[in-house]
Amino acid sequence: DLIMQRKSCRKYLPKELSMQELSFLLWAIQGIRKVAGRKNPVTFRSVPSAGSRHPLETYLFANHISGLNKGIYHYLPGEHALEVWNSNRDYDTQLIRALCGQHFAASAPVLFVWSALPYRTEWRYGLKASKYILLDAGHMCQNLYLACGAIGCGACAIGAYDQDFLDEL
Repeated sequence: DLIMQRKSCRKYLPKELSMQELSFLLWAIQGIRKVAGRKNPVTFRSVPSAGSRHPLETYLFANHISGLNKGIYHYLPGEHALEVWNSNRDYDTQLIRALCGQHFAASAPVLFVWSALPYRTEWRYGLKASKYILLDAGHMCQNLYLACGAIGCGACAIGAYDQDFLDEL
């Protein structure tokens, strides 16, 4: 049913997400299901990753999350916790600019931004790493869509943004 109902949503209700809902979304895209190995531990997460390298990092622009200050956060999968990067920051105008004027994305209760640490995959796969990183991103994004559907909220993946400006922000 979730796959049949999957669609991109560009209009969001003016309501907050709960911390429990945010926690579920974060677990769905990068949650650790188990850890194996003692000398060189490997994490098995809620999404597949080439060689279990998990090169993607998740950052959040939290706008309307019950019990969470508006701000920029970094997700720490090992602790299933958020690291504050910039709390109570008024970044609305800058975020709209970074998203090439896409107001709907900037006004969502939470905006997920993924960045890659290529070395996590490159040391093992060399020139094939970029392909695997892109596949990993696709797995995460699809899980986000399905998890959003499961809790009754919308999602819209976008690729149009100003890389340099978003990096600066």
